[in-house]
Amino acid sequence: MNVTPESRICVLGLGSMGLGMAGSLLGKGFSVAGFDPNPVAMERFSELGGQTATDPATAARGADVVICVVVNAAQTEAALFGPEGAVQSMAPGGTVISCATMAPDAARELGARCGEMGFGYLDAPISGGAARAASGELTIMASGAPELFVGLRPVLDAIAAKVYELGAEPGIGAAFKVVNQLLAGVHIAAACEAITFAKAMDLDISKVYEVISASAGNSWMFENRVPHILEGDYTPRSAVNIFTKDLGIVADIGRGLDFPTPIAATALQMFVMTAASGMGRDDDASVARMIARIAGLELPGMEH
Repeated sequence: MNVTPESRICVLGLGSMGLGMAGSLLGKGFSVAGFDPNPVAMERFSELGGQTATDPATAARGADVVICVVVNAAQTEAALFGPEGAVQSMAPGGTVISCATMAPDAARELGARCGEMGFGYLDAPISGGAARAASGELTIMASGAPELFVGLRPVLDAIAAKVYELGAEPGIGAAFKVVNQLLAGVHIAAACEAITFAKAMDLDISKVYEVISASAGNSWMFENRVPHILEGDYTPRSAVNIFTKDLGIVADIGRGLDFPTPIAATALQMFVMTAASGMGRDDDASVARMIARIAGLELPGMEH
């Protein structure tokens, strides 16, 4: 299947990432329908010019491409194969682009099910955050049949600055994303620990951010997440619960391989502690608030 300007696109999951991707596609002139169980997300999508629907099957009616931007494998399976799943109404020979972070085995199983029904399946986890999703500059770590990359190129180019073609079988892209999430989770936890440590030493944490961002200790996550802490703004761009899930996948895979992941395991417990303290749906930089509470410190936005 080759995507053309007349192709119908469906986006399932209109959170910060899915909404940005849908907006990028609309900006390129594609006809885009979408569904999300959150009415606020649906309203925002409608304001961008998207066609809203009442369920995944309705959103995917006649769609040549269904992009599934939900949280995990279970939600992907439900969105595609549930009672109101998308595959029952897609155009014959259409393709699913699956973007959720999941274990490689889950991606392989979903890909096989799509293949049995005559649909293509691109295992295509994404990275880059909400801002890059909105600007069409995501990184996509994808695997699937080579012809899918050719046929889907206009869609991929609309949503991503970098598309890595990592192999011909689903599951490879998922495995690359799990490696990315190991590092991302560890880096967020380390950034939160570092900036709170600076606060414990009574340093000007805004100046710490300035200095470290220009020094060897910097990371993409330190540079991206610490401003949330400085502003006391924990509106979820990426929620704590995302990393309890993703680092949980890392732990499960490591256990299955008899491969130790001690640093990732420590980071996982930091996210679990943050979720247990009531901040699971808040921005993942809330790990800093969890540490600050334990240490009896006050960060911006925590003042009583």
